[in-house]
Amino acid sequence: MGTALLVLFLLVVLFVVVMLAKTVRIVPQARAAIVERFGKYKGTLPAGLNIVVPFIDKVRYLIDLREQVVSFPPQPVITEDNLVVSIDTVIYFQVTDPVTATYEIANYIQAVEQLTMTTLRNIVGGMDLEQTLTSRDEINSGLRGVLDEATGKWGIRVNRVEIKGIDPPPSIKDAMEKQMRADRDKRALILTAEGQRQSAILTAEGNKQSSILNAEGDRESLILRAQADREAAILRAQGEGQAIQTVFQAIHDGQPDQSLLAYQYLQMMPKIAEGSANKVWVIPSEITKAMEGLGSSIHEIAGIPKDASPRKRVDMGPTEPQLPRGSEDPEMTATNAAVQQAIAEAQSAANPGKAARAAAAGDPLSDPLDTPADLSGPADPEAPAGQ
Repeated sequence: MGTALLVLFLLVVLFVVVMLAKTVRIVPQARAAIVERFGKYKGTLPAGLNIVVPFIDKVRYLIDLREQVVSFPPQPVITEDNLVVSIDTVIYFQVTDPVTATYEIANYIQAVEQLTMTTLRNIVGGMDLEQTLTSRDEINSGLRGVLDEATGKWGIRVNRVEIKGIDPPPSIKDAMEKQMRADRDKRALILTAEGQRQSAILTAEGNKQSSILNAEGDRESLILRAQADREAAILRAQGEGQAIQTVFQAIHDGQPDQSLLAYQYLQMMPKIAEGSANKVWVIPSEITKAMEGLGSSIHEIAGIPKDASPRKRVDMGPTEPQLPRGSEDPEMTATNAAVQQAIAEAQSAANPGKAARAAAAGDPLSDPLDTPADLSGPADPEAPAGQ
């Protein structure tokens, strides 16, 4: 009796638990549960704790309301230029109406996949291979528009469509790589040719500028060299003219006589004998008379005056730089005075008679260079009168 009661109690507890399990339904967040009663749609359970009639109401589907991502395998698509390419796509969609997504279509994921394939073939079929490879945004926009319109009645909203990859056949890939390589080689050759052209142009312009500058430099150099030669010639001519005037003035100031000319002749004789052809020189005994005649002829030919009267002196200007007044150095002035005094004393000691006459004339510091030097020595009282 007691065992029967225990079994009955356990059966009651089990029935209560089953009834609670059938009555209470917990729906997760972002989910929706479709409830049917006797096979007919009864309602949609929201997220949270829900109570249904056990054994009468049944939760048919649990729909995920979050955005879902489905990647479809690559599909072969023929382009307008009859080339087969493989395109794989990714769909981002979201269930907006659980009831419609449950009862309007059996498998909405499979339906979206097939719709994507057909729409993709329709869009790509109107493009060639180059447009297909470069028009992904256009293909994505076309797919999204068609899918969103077709899936709206299924309670699905397509948020985004992306093309993962477009793979042409291997032969087309090889041809494209060769084309790209050829195009790059062409651009490289063009750039190289343009670089060489620019380099040649710049080199030619540089050579032109260099030639112009060299020509201008040579022109200026020649002009400066010509000016320098002209000035040098002018200065050389002026120097020679001044030298001739100085020598001529010295000759006039010195009043040379025949003795000086004979002495100069004797000095030139060793130079005349320096020639390699002159082996023997014979000096005649009448060398004195010959020298007298030579002196007389030189006087007559060169225009040396026979009288000792001085001629008009040519003013050559100052031979030493003239210092302005007030700029003399006191020490230099004292030194010059001492030198002049020493010269005067030396003249007095060498020629007392001349110093006395100079003192009587009032010129105690006469320069001995102003007096013509007696180059012929003391006069020989036994010499002829014409010597």
